[in-house]
Amino acid sequence: MNFHSMSVEELRTTRSDLQKRYDELCAAGLDLNLTRGKPGPDQLDLSNEMLSLPGEDFRSPSGTDCRNYGGVTGLPELREIFGELLGTGADRTLALGNASLEVMNDVTVFAMLHGTADSDRAWSAEPIKFLCPVPGYDRHFGITELYGIEMINVPMNPDGPDVEACAALVANDPSIKGMWLVPTYSNPTGYTVSEDVARKLLAMPAADDFRIYWDNAYAVHTLVERAPEPIPVLDIAEEVGNPNRVYVFGSTSKITFAGAGVAFFASSQANLDWYIKHISAATIGPDKLNQLRHLQFLRDADGVRAHMDRHRALIEPKFKLVLEILEERFADSKIASWTEPDGGYFISLDVIEGAAARTIELAEKAGISLTAAGSAFPYKKDPHDRNIRLAPTFPPIDELRTAMDGVATCALLGATEVLLGDE
Repeated sequence: MNFHSMSVEELRTTRSDLQKRYDELCAAGLDLNLTRGKPGPDQLDLSNEMLSLPGEDFRSPSGTDCRNYGGVTGLPELREIFGELLGTGADRTLALGNASLEVMNDVTVFAMLHGTADSDRAWSAEPIKFLCPVPGYDRHFGITELYGIEMINVPMNPDGPDVEACAALVANDPSIKGMWLVPTYSNPTGYTVSEDVARKLLAMPAADDFRIYWDNAYAVHTLVERAPEPIPVLDIAEEVGNPNRVYVFGSTSKITFAGAGVAFFASSQANLDWYIKHISAATIGPDKLNQLRHLQFLRDADGVRAHMDRHRALIEPKFKLVLEILEERFADSKIASWTEPDGGYFISLDVIEGAAARTIELAEKAGISLTAAGSAFPYKKDPHDRNIRLAPTFPPIDELRTAMDGVATCALLGATEVLLGDE
């Protein structure tokens, strides 16, 4: 029954029934975790062959001795594979260390200290701001918060950020220097940016050193037969007269081993030269043996796609299960809505306004860990206290079923408390 149309007495009865169910949940002694979008052990097992690579075959196809120093731009053969998958081309794509988040941090620090290729002074010379599509990725927001960069919320729509809102903000404020964006199967909504929205973001008037951090972390992480073709953002940026506007990031972290992958950074030649100049003070080159074993294991872009099909076979049933439970437990009550992604690692759940923190608190007391309330917003402040990020991939499916049924109970109980004014 629709909670919003219940009488006070009906809500009290419903709350009492849910409280009994919740007490049983607490008595079960659960210890379940849905906090982070981690690959499950069975997904990691898909790449175990890499543990025996590269063996004694330590030279790349182009003859590089991967045991030695050098090659700050990474193995060209691996750059070719991910240049295709990211839509950036091998010549504009660098293969780096194990974490794309580290590269995002580095380019931010370099800009804070020295300015970008288009800056007339260091970003830190004055207060600066970033646009943050919400709900979004908490670790993005963590970087900008760490360096004292003011964050401005903009709505994330199914086809990408609210372009009109973004354009109005940057046109009138040259202190806005950056924007976070996960363009394909975004975190946590699973939304994918359309080419039309991308083109408008790349063309809108803004400061010369305004940068879009195009974090294509889930470019090939599809739950359907084929991931969308990557938008050629570097070509579009050049075409519209802002060739240096976009930084593209990617990695193999949820393709092979999450802690031992390869990160990629792609951009214009001016931006690559700027990045290489600064990173060369810190490294003589990336771990080319790790890059080589990825090359030997994945082989080519089609090899990556085939590997991701094996991932899909493992995680698609988990997403399907979560969506089935959400529909079964929430459809009649009308106290929640959720995304139904075609890829990525998350489902974004919106409960009744004012109930997210309470839902998460109830779940924690019942032994079910969820991402902290507000995590998908800058400063961890969800203005409506309704968003919960669900991460289905890591738990075994039986544990996932128990956890999600428990989360639904907590959300329903929290909703009755809100509607009754926690009398």
